[in-house]
Amino acid sequence: MSHTRATINEEERRGFQFPLLSFYHFCFPQNLLKRKEPPAISSKNRLIHLHHNPILTWKRLNILYCRDKSLSDVYNYSISQLETLLQLTSVQAASLHCYLSDTSPEQIIHAHKSHGIKIITVFCSPYPIRLSQMYDPPWVLYMKGDPGLMHSERALAVVGTRTPTSYGRQAVSSLLPPMIAHDVTIVSGLAKGTDALAHQTALKFGGSTIAVLGSGIQHIYPADNKRLAEEIAASHLLLSEFPPGTPPRKWQFPLRNRIISALADVVFLTEAAERSGSLITAYQALDQGRDVKVLPGSIFSKFSKGTNTLLREGASPVTEPNHLWYEGWPQRGLKDSRIVQNKYQN
Repeated sequence: MSHTRATINEEERRGFQFPLLSFYHFCFPQNLLKRKEPPAISSKNRLIHLHHNPILTWKRLNILYCRDKSLSDVYNYSISQLETLLQLTSVQAASLHCYLSDTSPEQIIHAHKSHGIKIITVFCSPYPIRLSQMYDPPWVLYMKGDPGLMHSERALAVVGTRTPTSYGRQAVSSLLPPMIAHDVTIVSGLAKGTDALAHQTALKFGGSTIAVLGSGIQHIYPADNKRLAEEIAASHLLLSEFPPGTPPRKWQFPLRNRIISALADVVFLTEAAERSGSLITAYQALDQGRDVKVLPGSIFSKFSKGTNTLLREGASPVTEPNHLWYEGWPQRGLKDSRIVQNKYQN
């Protein structure tokens, strides 16, 4: 018997499988009939896995998805196929091929769950309808807090300069509380200045707020707002389309801005210089079909040059709280109907 087994092993090493197969079929037929298969991987988990590789940009993921809705074929592509299909360099293609071979979706998902990070993808049924209407909806969203806030019936985005004037601060502090009292969720970007003030106002007056990041949620930027981020994550919503370990990079913030505007029905711009990231958000909002409303400012203030330009281009001026009200918001459940009445009286 030992000689027979040695012969079989030698043949197996040479690539002759039939003698080994016959031996086990004779002695242990159940081994042949009940071979254990690896667990199936869902399209959602494949997408999360692919999304973590920085080589796979939004457009490249879209190429893969349009070619194969299950996103399974890419795991069988050769390096040359990846290079051709996704227009990669040979180095990028080899790196991606190695990533797909050596890592697994389960490893990534388990790591995020252990840190309390929730994940939804475009394949999930609770994917926010506002985001699904975008030209380029985020493939994956990573979050801490209450995902239900993305489905709020009333949502107002507030953006502005990182160095607001006393006029800008006073405007936010006086215009937002009536909105918050009518269950309007405040959406902003956790940046210094106007963004942080908008989030803080929502918290102060018992409202709800969503903070959309331009980095992964394990890299809060700016660091000065880390405590604010923790408070939002505890009972509101901290959100990013970038994998949690992604550090802040300049080009990521315009991508973040399109999510801020898409999550809201109205975008309110308080103060902005001529060339400002807040202006980018306003123009993205217009492209998305959102209402853009602006705080009029002094002609002598550099922080009002951008906002006054928007006013000239047709944005609605905001001089009192009811000007922020969106006509499409449901009126049921209002704590006080006067804000709606004022809206239509003016």
